[in-house]
Amino acid sequence: MNISSIADSIGSLSLNTNNKIEKSDDKSFQNMLNNAISDVNNQQVEGYNAMEGIASGKVTNLQEAVQKIEEAELSMKLALEVKNKAISAYKEIMRMQI
Repeated sequence: MNISSIADSIGSLSLNTNNKIEKSDDKSFQNMLNNAISDVNNQQVEGYNAMEGIASGKVTNLQEAVQKIEEAELSMKLALEVKNKAISAYKEIMRMQI
């Protein structure tokens, strides 16, 4: 997952004179979420390809292959933790009394 793209998206938010947050571009939360999920998926595919290359002996640089596998694992762990936090926040909101 490319962290700079998330930072750029957050950096594009600005406060106007009424202290309301407004977006300076057309990116929606849904698009950001879809991009993040596709980035995680791409890293998983690269990790699986690296594992396949190691198993078949086609890898020329073992360090790069292991790095891709580790990046895929870390991106999946990050995505799972973000999902868990989002579900936890949703449950907490649903428990609130109106």
